[in-house]
Amino acid sequence: MLKRFLVSTALVGAALVAPTAVSLPASATVQAAAGASASACTYKRDGNVWRCITPGAFCPKAAHNRYGYAKVTNKRYKCTYKSSDPYWRWRRA
Repeated sequence: MLKRFLVSTALVGAALVAPTAVSLPASATVQAAAGASASACTYKRDGNVWRCITPGAFCPKAAHNRYGYAKVTNKRYKCTYKSSDPYWRWRRA
């Protein structure tokens, strides 16, 4: 969350310092929109699956033994408990 805030603040600051009129091709605009939607992903439950999880992070009680997909890599993770690490966390499935 902090990283996203710092990046957006830097982008806004750069736009204020040196505004330029740049004409981007349509493909660049589409790619930028796709990147924005991936970074704007929110942690939520979708049926029995969780979306936009952060690998290694704690998972809620409702997610115990359920699967989720990482927001950056879209890889599959499972909310599991290990006695050596006594917390429920998103681990690679």
